[in-house]
Amino acid sequence: MQEDIEEDQFDEEQELFEHHKFIVDKGQEFVRIDKFLMDRIPNTSRSKIQTAASSGNILVNTKTVKSNYKVKPLDEISIVLPYPPRVLELIPENIPINIVYEDDDVLVLNKDANMVVHPGYGNYTGTLVNALVYHFDNLPDNSNNRPGLVHRLDKNTTGIMVIAKTEHAMAHLSNQFFERTTERRYNAIVWGDFEEDEGTVTGNVGRSLKNRKVMSVFPEGDYGKHAVTHYKVLKRFGYVTLIECKLETGRTHQIRIHMKHIGHNLFNDNEYGGDSILKGTSFAKYKQFINNCFDILPRQALHAKSLGFTHPTSGKWMQFDSELPEDMQMVLKKWDTYVANRED
Repeated sequence: MQEDIEEDQFDEEQELFEHHKFIVDKGQEFVRIDKFLMDRIPNTSRSKIQTAASSGNILVNTKTVKSNYKVKPLDEISIVLPYPPRVLELIPENIPINIVYEDDDVLVLNKDANMVVHPGYGNYTGTLVNALVYHFDNLPDNSNNRPGLVHRLDKNTTGIMVIAKTEHAMAHLSNQFFERTTERRYNAIVWGDFEEDEGTVTGNVGRSLKNRKVMSVFPEGDYGKHAVTHYKVLKRFGYVTLIECKLETGRTHQIRIHMKHIGHNLFNDNEYGGDSILKGTSFAKYKQFINNCFDILPRQALHAKSLGFTHPTSGKWMQFDSELPEDMQMVLKKWDTYVANRED
């Protein structure tokens, strides 16, 4: 009997890692788990498997094991590994990085708007990864030559990110994102008002069947991947609302598409219909006000406000917070003034 193998590709931070699952054959002889896995997972090495084990990323029957564990018949094995690198020339570029915290294991930064996180089609230079390889030597390689990355943010989403500086930190942090033990909170300006002060959006997220460049919600669960977003109202402006979103999962464009799904498109989100007037009056003065806001904030109004994770070496819980970027602050001030002076 052959092993049953399941390999999943995860969105956002999880898509940087592969998850293998094996059910061991009944006739399997006892053998070290690092050798067992090396013989079955392509494009990997024994050292990477051993690093995964030391970071708690290998589970047998739902319990973590060391690399010298002897595989037994019918064991259920699960392992999380970074995707093997693809040959791609990374050009170091002297791009400033807003560093919030740094030690020997991790780097925490505040990403600016209009910065792509890693090279890809149409964006081979000017990315965060190009900046990282300029400023830091020997970052652990990961997921198609994306050194240091354990998660991502969209090009026009600002905010807190964590970067791994060692193989151990890479493996440890990747497992935290995979097991959903990190805490991520975002602030967003969305169209419309909410009847309730808080709520939860649950609905599978996957590539649109009509346009593969964008995502869609599949509430029946017949397509896409399970996704959960918790939201809370922070401030109401009548026609728009400032909310906090806490991610339970991390799918591509999750907040943007979940908010659209419940009728609260992100303000000025041009990919998901938030770049036109969805709520408010038809008066020319109001239209001009909205266009002025769009000029100040020429992107979706989304900011990764805070990130919490367990330090890969000390084991201590670390929490990082950031202020809203200037463009979002300016738009919120304009809404404050508009609401105070509104006569309708």
